[in-house]
Amino acid sequence: MHHENHDNHNHGSLKSYVIGFILSIVLTIIPLVLVMNHMLEKTALVITIMVMAILQFIVQLFFFMHIREGEKPRYNVQTLILGLVIVFTIVAGSIWIMTFNKY
Repeated sequence: MHHENHDNHNHGSLKSYVIGFILSIVLTIIPLVLVMNHMLEKTALVITIMVMAILQFIVQLFFFMHIREGEKPRYNVQTLILGLVIVFTIVAGSIWIMTFNKY
């Protein structure tokens, strides 16, 4: 019988998951409270929400997706950068089209 050993991968500890979960909850509650209580002007609110979204993305990558762990973390980071470039291009292109497509 041939058994593959999948225990070689480091999937994080319970402590790591709990910290990531708590950070995710906090980074979700902050913009929610700001929006529900009308605590900031529109521009400041949008910037705060964007910053919280970026921080949430970073927390997800490091605490849940283990982007820096593994045998070849460089490939993970390169793949992530390519994905971010593609997402940025799509979002920026969509905003460009919606902004300048007035007739």
